[in-house]
Amino acid sequence: MSLLGKLFSGEDKDLSKGLETTKKSSFSKLGTAIAGRTSVDDDVLDELEEILVTADVGVPTTLKIIKAIETRVSKDKYLGASELQTILKEEILAVLTANDSSIPFLFEQNFDNKPHVIMVVGVNGVGKTTTIGKLGYHFKQAGKKVVLGAADTFRAGAIDQLQVWADRSEIDLIKQEMGSDPASVAFDSIESAIKKDADVVLIDTAGRLHNKVNLMNELTKIKRVMNKIVPDAPHEVLLVLDGSTGQNAFEQAKQFTAATEVSSLAITKLDGTAKGGVVMGISDQFNIPVRFVGVGEGIEDLKIFNPSVFVHSFFN
Repeated sequence: MSLLGKLFSGEDKDLSKGLETTKKSSFSKLGTAIAGRTSVDDDVLDELEEILVTADVGVPTTLKIIKAIETRVSKDKYLGASELQTILKEEILAVLTANDSSIPFLFEQNFDNKPHVIMVVGVNGVGKTTTIGKLGYHFKQAGKKVVLGAADTFRAGAIDQLQVWADRSEIDLIKQEMGSDPASVAFDSIESAIKKDADVVLIDTAGRLHNKVNLMNELTKIKRVMNKIVPDAPHEVLLVLDGSTGQNAFEQAKQFTAATEVSSLAITKLDGTAKGGVVMGISDQFNIPVRFVGVGEGIEDLKIFNPSVFVHSFFN
């Protein structure tokens, strides 16, 4: 079956396996909570609320889901477990499709602009550089010519780490010495991409959050310099968040959305956490589409996010 077919059919065994920890620790309890119930009373709603909060869906999003369920079943005298599960799935899906994350991303797509510039942001340790390496690999597998830009010139080892990924996928990496001006690296990267007629440019950036003002100034400078070569660059700002940190991921999202205009999200490290519900809460609270989820260390373990597949993985 084609990738697009899998996206809409709800099939993704790797994703289901990667989300197993969250499913077993949190979402499996949903079935227990509604098993044998013939009506939805306050006790059922309270139990569902506790399960969702425990999965780090977040209080505001949890209350939105519970309220929606309460409204839908308020007129029904009888509601079996299967009906309640269907309603629960539909309401979670409604939260995830409130923005354009319902539109599947495809690495094969042709961009309106060339090169298509994606600036990747996120704090150190969330898997930002690894995500860039995997994205580069997937774009190349889809037939795209890719250039990576090592503009995280402050973290020791960041440039070398990105070089490993570039070598692994045989992708061009543009870099300077550690401590160099990140905006200069971004400029060189786009300039090189234009000369090579590249389709996509992925720009790594520093992940320092100790001073929001400095972060904002730095990202603004990078964007301004890139814009001098390619109008409207960057075309996307992808924020990478570590799903295993739960509520800390919410705080990181708050910081970065205040510092720059984030257009999409990648949630990593979901394979080893019981907090997979954070994907729902962050997407809902910040109204930013989730494009990718990471469910393992392998190069194939960065998955295109599709809400239907995601919800199906928890309830299958």
